Amino acid sequence: MAAVAGGESVELVDDLAVDEPGPGEVLVAIRAAGICHSDLSGMNGTILQRFPFVPGHEGAGEVVGTGDGVSAVHVGDHVIVAWTPPCGRCKPCLRGQPNLCIDIFFAMQARARFHRAGSDVFGFAGTGTWTESIVLPEQAVVTIPNDVPFDVAALIGCGVTTGVGAAVNTARVAVGSSVVVFGCGGVGISAIQGARLCGAAEIVAVDTVPRKLDDALRFGATRGVHPDDLLAANGDITGGEGFDYAFECIGSAPTFRAAWDATRRGGTTVIVGAGRADAILSLNGFELFFSEKALLGSYYGSADVRSEFHRLIRLWRSGRIDLEGMVTARLPLEDVNRGIEALQRGDVIRQVVML
Repeated sequence: MAAVAGGESVELVDDLAVDEPGPGEVLVAIRAAGICHSDLSGMNGTILQRFPFVPGHEGAGEVVGTGDGVSAVHVGDHVIVAWTPPCGRCKPCLRGQPNLCIDIFFAMQARARFHRAGSDVFGFAGTGTWTESIVLPEQAVVTIPNDVPFDVAALIGCGVTTGVGAAVNTARVAVGSSVVVFGCGGVGISAIQGARLCGAAEIVAVDTVPRKLDDALRFGATRGVHPDDLLAANGDITGGEGFDYAFECIGSAPTFRAAWDATRRGGTTVIVGAGRADAILSLNGFELFFSEKALLGSYYGSADVRSEFHRLIRLWRSGRIDLEGMVTARLPLEDVNRGIEALQRGDVIRQVVML
């Protein structure tokens, strides 16, 4: 069974054919797949994606087949799917920015991994994890210990790496600093956990959903506020100067600007949310010069998945980050449309489809 996108819902099908693994490729039986807002963004056109496609890019499973020449993984290995895999040879990889590698990523995007009724079906972000099995380049899977639960592993594949990495790798949050995080979904909660790991003294979570603010406090935020109350919180915590770091984890132009405005002079604004190409942040020349703020994008948490996934597993094992607590619901694939509706309502941190 698999889910095939059609607008902002999916059709469940049982006649999707999956490619056999070719040279350098592996066949993965997906055991758990996250429902991420980026999947919805692909379905509604915020992120450009070829239709028809299988959504899902967070995933974990078991290798059940390999093509010729595969040496990094073996049948029986448990793995996490890496939707932007490093090739290890290009300039970004060699200068220490493997998350910016596009050599394999673009090839994955262009290739149809599935087929139905004689037509090609693509995978979201070159993967497509809302399905029972998928073929991927061997670089697009990272082997993990077999005792890591698949639902925990799936979260690491995108949301946790993106959010924790934004704080730890991209911004490098300083001990004792002040942080504000806009958006308390899976990525925002992960950014909060990353800021806590770095030793931030104050972490303010901003969201319009009261339940999400309560959740944020469980994961390390020191205060949760509605956007209308942020100015008062800024005054209480920083004397109105602004926060040392602001993380935008939503992907909309108004919150891009709100994050910039909440950052102090000389501070750092990090854009983590995936926005539309026409979501424009306007800054004038004087404020750029006078504020001396740093404006950073964070793509896949500035992480090298080959080591970052294992670092996050170690942090989870030691209790330094809470991953099970981020799973609001575990659903069968048959209920994925119900999960999409919950995501649209903002009722959840993260939902995981169990296959």
